[in-house]
Amino acid sequence: MGLFKKIGNALRKTREAIARKIDALLSHGEINDDFYDDLTDILISCDVGVKTSIDIVENLRLQARKNKIRTAEEVKNQLRTVLKEDFENIGNIDIQYPAIITIIGVNGVGKTTTIGKMAKYFKNQHKDVLLVAGDTFRAAATNQLNEWAQRTKTKIVKQGEGADAGAVVFDGISSAKAKNTDVVLVDTAGRLHTKTNLMEELKKIDKIINREYPDAHKYTFIVLDATTGQNALSQISAFDEYVKIDGIVLTKLDGTAKGGVVIAIEKEYNLPVVFVGVGEGEDDLEKFDSEDFINNII
Repeated sequence: MGLFKKIGNALRKTREAIARKIDALLSHGEINDDFYDDLTDILISCDVGVKTSIDIVENLRLQARKNKIRTAEEVKNQLRTVLKEDFENIGNIDIQYPAIITIIGVNGVGKTTTIGKMAKYFKNQHKDVLLVAGDTFRAAATNQLNEWAQRTKTKIVKQGEGADAGAVVFDGISSAKAKNTDVVLVDTAGRLHTKTNLMEELKKIDKIINREYPDAHKYTFIVLDATTGQNALSQISAFDEYVKIDGIVLTKLDGTAKGGVVIAIEKEYNLPVVFVGVGEGEDDLEKFDSEDFINNII
């Protein structure tokens, strides 16, 4: 299945929630203040967020007046343009090698599964990949990551449950440097911001990576569950207090009508969505493409 079709299928519920409502709105009456108020409500209902929705619609209103837009198709085209310009202002992450990518997030968002899918993604790009089992807190986390290492034929550095996560990361970096590994994917324990000890552990891991491999390109990606909608935004704020977040990996995009949260993330936090989960298979993780995303929801 091609990328465009995968993204299209994954966004089916979001498209139905946004595009069909907009089409219904455009089919009734003229483009006036009531129309823009209703459009704002539609975006908010699809988890674009209140502030972001208001900003987008106000920009659309100004552009519509400036360009003398009258028809439904012109409105949709202008809305696409407004959204694409917002995404372009943020830009994308072009991963450089050797890369160390630390994966963070709360419990249950699918971090370990995401790392497995990322391993397959980079292997498909003909990169040498190493998994580092830095989640030594959760029972069976290392076993789960080890299964992914076997499935994707990827090397793994691990220790037992309860081991010091920093020590595991140190060992992983030492191995990566010795073998000139292209991509190191570091798993970390799922944590809430209230777990101060675990949040401090993230800072420790970050410090070890910077100290032990200064020449590597370092990235920290937070994994968010798309089905949680606006709740995902508070997770970004909580983690950003402890580590610098470089990008987002959004899971379960195929299972929700709340895909509008992608727009809120990019606009409110000025963070790019790097990867999106578009299914259950090991190949169902795709590099995010904002133009495909917008074309599939509007």
